[in-house]
Amino acid sequence: MSKVAVIGSGNVGATTVQRLAELNIADIVMLDIVEGMPQGKALDILQAAPLIGYDVDVIGTNDYADISDSDVVVVTAGIARKPGMERDDLLATNIKITQQVCENIEKYAPDAIIITVTNPLDIITYAALRCTQSDRNRVFGMSGLLDSSRFASFIAKEMNCSVRDVNAMVLGGHGDSMVPLPEYSTVSGIPLSALMDEQTIEKIVNRTINAGAEIVEYMKNGSAFYAPSAAIASMVEAILNDTKKIVPVSAFLNGEYGQHDICLGVPVKLGKEGVEEIIELELSSQEMAALERSANAVKEGIAKIRP
Repeated sequence: MSKVAVIGSGNVGATTVQRLAELNIADIVMLDIVEGMPQGKALDILQAAPLIGYDVDVIGTNDYADISDSDVVVVTAGIARKPGMERDDLLATNIKITQQVCENIEKYAPDAIIITVTNPLDIITYAALRCTQSDRNRVFGMSGLLDSSRFASFIAKEMNCSVRDVNAMVLGGHGDSMVPLPEYSTVSGIPLSALMDEQTIEKIVNRTINAGAEIVEYMKNGSAFYAPSAAIASMVEAILNDTKKIVPVSAFLNGEYGQHDICLGVPVKLGKEGVEEIIELELSSQEMAALERSANAVKEGIAKIRP
């Protein structure tokens, strides 16, 4: 049986553990520095197994030694956004947490594939890659898949159609500079431009860009966790089952899309080796300029954490 470790037992971490357990593909360790929290939530999830039908082990712990031999480590640890807070405002606190987490991953699970979730995601992913000194295909961030799912859900709502018919694509940084791609988004293979006018498409694009902030405004003292956990579980499943699924993630670029030394949302092929291929889409000059602006915003954050 494969093994997955989830660092952080907050809403995102705990819901991720629940979704992974229900997939029935790996034993799971949930780790948190708060004593009793991961143990209690893990026991609660384990006790649901007879009702739901999964047959995997779920444990909660405060000891990093328990993540040993993990195939995948998901890092959700960090503080969440509050109303009016930009993702970059989280950087100072979450970069310290990430560095501590990565030191322990290096010590106890050095061969694991690492999926980062903590915001500001692209910068945190870059920091995790540098901290662990891992190959670039083995450290990447959950961002584009979540943003694309949000984009797809809004398209389906507008079209009053099944979400299963919608394929959506979002590139760039996980934040206000993300780049939804209507030209690479379809409903049953039909491009959006053939189904709705430009004004409607623009409305959906803008809502996608602000989707996370919209949830934060509603919740006041929390942020999204149902959709993020679903995106994480989908990525872990693609890795453990070696499905070669093509999804956008925050990956390290070394010349792709004209970008160097940066983690940015791009479509990749996910399999047992992690990011097995970066797929370069043919973008219009306008889309390329938007991606460049998004990359520059991420680079500004990366510059703040370089020694």
